[in-house]
Amino acid sequence: MNRKIILIAVFSLLSLSAMSQVNKKGSGKKSEIKIPPVMLKSQLDSVSYAFGFNISQDLKARGFKSLNYDLVAKAMADGFRGADSLLTKEECQKIIVSALANANKEKYAPVLAEGENFLEENKKKSGVTTLPSGLQYEVIQAGTGDKPKASDQVTVHYKGTLINGKQFDSSYDRKEPATFSLGGVIPGWTEGVQLMPVGSKYHFVIPYQLAYGERGAGQDIPPYSVLVFDIELIKIGK
Repeated sequence: MNRKIILIAVFSLLSLSAMSQVNKKGSGKKSEIKIPPVMLKSQLDSVSYAFGFNISQDLKARGFKSLNYDLVAKAMADGFRGADSLLTKEECQKIIVSALANANKEKYAPVLAEGENFLEENKKKSGVTTLPSGLQYEVIQAGTGDKPKASDQVTVHYKGTLINGKQFDSSYDRKEPATFSLGGVIPGWTEGVQLMPVGSKYHFVIPYQLAYGERGAGQDIPPYSVLVFDIELIKIGK
């Protein structure tokens, strides 16, 4: 498990304890605790508040909406005082990984749903083939050369976009084809390009599981993104 993620999740306990909600007496409705103005009287106070605020913003960005704040405060106190934990380290790690994954999936639910709808509609189009893996392709130009293996190096021209048409990469724009090992790219490419004879051009629609998955790639490719590629296989080998 990524150590940075563990530390972020653990230190997040510091900030969340101040955000607790309680029931209004006799009303059954929730209201925020009225916390009196906080004075930062020492370096420790400032460090504590800075950690808390920054980490809470990070968790919000990751899709977290709420926690049991009383248990958050207890866990922080137990950890710093050396008290016995209610969970083993392994259990903590497993729970944190699962919680982060679930929060991320909920945050990007619209992207996931849009991608699933796009794949469903695209496979209905004439000329589109859908493979058992979920990869979809259409032959734009048929080639007559050999087909590469996953272990081969290939030279291609390509353009990649999101399903909304936003382009994130293009060898055509660089005016230079790309050469790489077919086994060192996303699974959708590895599977798809092996179908292509040299000289052919295919249009691929790649499910997120065969692309950059639940994490995405940089700022241009969000998590759970279905990707669209036009790929032209120029040659196999160096």
